[in-house]
Amino acid sequence: MASAAAASPSLSLNQTSHFQHQTSLFTCLKPPSSPALFRRKTLPFFQRHSLPISASSSSSSSSSSSTSLSVHEKPISNSVHFHGNLIESFENQDSSYAGAIKGASLVEELENPVERNGLSGRRRLFMQDPPWISALFLKGLSKMVDQTVKIEHKDIDKRKFDSLRRRQVKEETEAWEKMVDEYRDLEKEMCEKNLAPNLPYVKHMFLGWFQPLKDVIEREQKLQKNKSKKVRAAYAPHIELLPADKMAVIVMHKMMGLVMSGHEDGCIQVVQAAVSIGIAIEQEVRIHNFLKRTRKNNAGDSQEELKEKQLLRKRVNSLIRRKRIIDALKVVKSEGTKPWGRATQAKLGSRLLELLIETAYVQPPLTQSGDSIPEFRPAFRHTFKTVTKYPGSKLVRRYGVIECDSLLLAGLDKSAKHMLIPYVPMLVPPKRWKGYDKGGYLFLPSYIMRTHGSKKQQDALRDISHKTAHRVFEALDTLGNTKWRVNRKILDVVERLWADGGNIAGLVNREDVPIPEKPSSEDPDEIQAWKWSVRKANKINRERHSLRCDVELKLSVARKMKDEEGFYYPHNLDFRGRAYPMHPHLNHLSSDLCRGTLEFAEGRPLGKSGLHWLKIHLANLYAGGVEKLSHDARLAFVENHLDDIIDSAENTIHGKRWWLKAEDPFQCLAACVILTQALKSPSPYSVISHLPIHQDGSCNGLQHYAALGRDSFEAAAVNLVAGDKPADVYSEISRRVHEIMKKDSSKDPESNPTAALAKILITQVDRKLVKQTVMTSVYGVTYVGAREQIKRRLEEKGVITDERMLFAAACYSAKVTLAALGEIFEAARAIMSWLGDCAKIIASDNHPVRWITPLGLPVVQPYCRSERHLIRTSLQVLALQREGNTVDVRKQRTAFPPNFVHSLDGTHMMMTAVACREAGLNFAGVHDSYWTHACDVDTMNRILREKFVELYNTPILEDLLQSFQEAYPNLVFPPVPKRGDFDLKEVLKSQYFFN
Repeated sequence: MASAAAASPSLSLNQTSHFQHQTSLFTCLKPPSSPALFRRKTLPFFQRHSLPISASSSSSSSSSSSTSLSVHEKPISNSVHFHGNLIESFENQDSSYAGAIKGASLVEELENPVERNGLSGRRRLFMQDPPWISALFLKGLSKMVDQTVKIEHKDIDKRKFDSLRRRQVKEETEAWEKMVDEYRDLEKEMCEKNLAPNLPYVKHMFLGWFQPLKDVIEREQKLQKNKSKKVRAAYAPHIELLPADKMAVIVMHKMMGLVMSGHEDGCIQVVQAAVSIGIAIEQEVRIHNFLKRTRKNNAGDSQEELKEKQLLRKRVNSLIRRKRIIDALKVVKSEGTKPWGRATQAKLGSRLLELLIETAYVQPPLTQSGDSIPEFRPAFRHTFKTVTKYPGSKLVRRYGVIECDSLLLAGLDKSAKHMLIPYVPMLVPPKRWKGYDKGGYLFLPSYIMRTHGSKKQQDALRDISHKTAHRVFEALDTLGNTKWRVNRKILDVVERLWADGGNIAGLVNREDVPIPEKPSSEDPDEIQAWKWSVRKANKINRERHSLRCDVELKLSVARKMKDEEGFYYPHNLDFRGRAYPMHPHLNHLSSDLCRGTLEFAEGRPLGKSGLHWLKIHLANLYAGGVEKLSHDARLAFVENHLDDIIDSAENTIHGKRWWLKAEDPFQCLAACVILTQALKSPSPYSVISHLPIHQDGSCNGLQHYAALGRDSFEAAAVNLVAGDKPADVYSEISRRVHEIMKKDSSKDPESNPTAALAKILITQVDRKLVKQTVMTSVYGVTYVGAREQIKRRLEEKGVITDERMLFAAACYSAKVTLAALGEIFEAARAIMSWLGDCAKIIASDNHPVRWITPLGLPVVQPYCRSERHLIRTSLQVLALQREGNTVDVRKQRTAFPPNFVHSLDGTHMMMTAVACREAGLNFAGVHDSYWTHACDVDTMNRILREKFVELYNTPILEDLLQSFQEAYPNLVFPPVPKRGDFDLKEVLKSQYFFN
């Protein structure tokens, strides 16, 4: 029997049953239709399928086979057609699979057939499993390997994330500590080398101020500590809560940060400076106390106290490792002190400010002769300013300011990169929002809404449940989880232009306007003209200084983040429900400089539709009227300027500089670069793009009013209805204004004073003259506001130079523009009036207007008559403004229509953001401008239209009226204005609704 079995090339099922299952496992590595035999060295357990046979018996294999498992003769092959990872995976697991085979003797027989049987040079046979067995196992194996790879990637990602998270925690908790260490090191270097290190302007000043300020703070701390409680200052308990060196650094940086914020005449209000310093100290005290309690073991601590500290620290570290940052923060907060309040912050801040004034000095450059005695001047002076409430008014207000020395301001706009900027973009995704103060940054105080001290709004938000506002939280999380990075090419261009002096591409001139010299003549008219020119030059220089500081602050953040793979912007809301990044400088809501320097961290292939939208996007950025053309005309514009576009991308600085003619030059340049890459690529659709493509609403405020009123004419005017090209409401208004002025110009100037003005203005009326007024009309612009807007446009035209004539022309133009608006947008005006009337009724009963947005966000208008709260400090008596109990009826009425519409456009944006995330899109929003990748614009366009229709299919005004009636049952409100018959579904077909 044994000899027969050995001689026969065929095996019965009984004889092979004990290893049949194992065979099915190993045959999966060959394609079922073409089994392959591998060498043992390459894949050892494949030989477990091979059976040694004699040369003589091989010839009869085909005739004598009686098994259901066919045996195929195959020569030994070195070729391996499968992925190396799979083979390596099997080699590593050889021992585990070998142990699973039943019958040790048979395994040995199969593994060492030559040694066991003394057979050499024999061929091997490979036994093929049924195809379904191989296919099943191949699928399972593939899944197993994929899971292994995913786990490995997950481990790598987790390690990377943990590293970034540790850096983020340090940025938020140890920033001031780093500054203290830096100044200590600089002092040490100065002492050792007996010279002052070559430092930038701000650092040089800070180093000179640091030690004296630190010394006087230490002295003040000791002085207050040694006093009895009866005579101690009100700030005494709080000035001791931080080391003097850290307190000194915070005071210096906070004060200089306020100076660089562009305050007029280099003056900062004492109240603002004192409270800002107090807030910064309080925030640092919270973190400092926690770290001090958990790190330091005091000599007097008992064993139980030491153990409790150790456990507390372990608990927080464990929570942070498990990404339970909110729980960790709760532990920190529970260990901290109670909120100080504005009075405490102001008193401590005032004393520290006083100490800075006493110790901070600046020194003018020494004369070349060196004979003069070095002059030292105080860097800051405390003084008082008197201002009138408005020009020509007899009502005056006197307030304390900190005045900065001119030497301090000189060169300051070149030193922003050396300032400590809080709330920088995050290296890891922000915490998910869970409540009023639960979300955003890991440790820095973060609040879901910028309430500006409105207690009523804060109370409304604290009472809100997660279930009620979960869609708002979800939207803010979506915006905060969009990953950004710095576009290095654009940043390099900005840096080069800025280094060359600016004054190009929207960058401010880095040089001041020269101050006119006093005329030698004593003529009063010449002297008066000279004074006016000096005043104007100083005003321009102050504005330029402010703008230079702003550019430097933006560039300092860009330089800091340019080497990061990506970063995130935590978002919160203003009181109306509009979303904003919490970081104030380099963000996508800011200027063209910021928008051009930022791009999505994730890149996606352009695709055919993406290339189409990229070209339209470029035309929109170039503007100059091109953005008002049809899509086909915009595409034709780009095609006609391809040479200019390519030259802009490849020879940006020294080429034809076509991109500088664009309305948004840096964004236009970024689009030129990616379009050039696509056009020069053999596969344009596969080019990876990181560029956000914008889709902007057409006078979005009026679009919301048109949807509320359902007026067909107004809907068509703002592109809620499909058309061959975009409807331009600004051009429509300018035509109507021109018609009115033409009619007035034909009247008799003797009886109609406006006739002369109409004749002058009739050639000045264009789209640009009325655009800002039309745009802001739905947001409550007043006649005075409209007059100032139009006056600025007329000044830019330069036709009317006489100041009195210019003012009269602006007054007349504003009246005509607002009248034209009322004629064309009658339904919108009716809704505005109804909203204002409702607000007046509520406010007259001494209630602030409040409502719930469609997403469940409570909104309370904060306009109350403020009450002055006097606080006596060591510096001066400070008058802090507090929210009073009497509402401001006028502000409540005039602000409600624009605020309500803002809450609706914020709702639409947040609904679109969540839907885009669910569709797998990257999304960013700037109020009425929605951004995504080029390849995803079509999807986003569909979503934003669907969400707009979904929003306005709800009875918004009816629900608002019902909420008013329920909240104030004793008040009588007018009925909702009648709606038109416009079908909202038309929006879904309008390609220029957002474009």
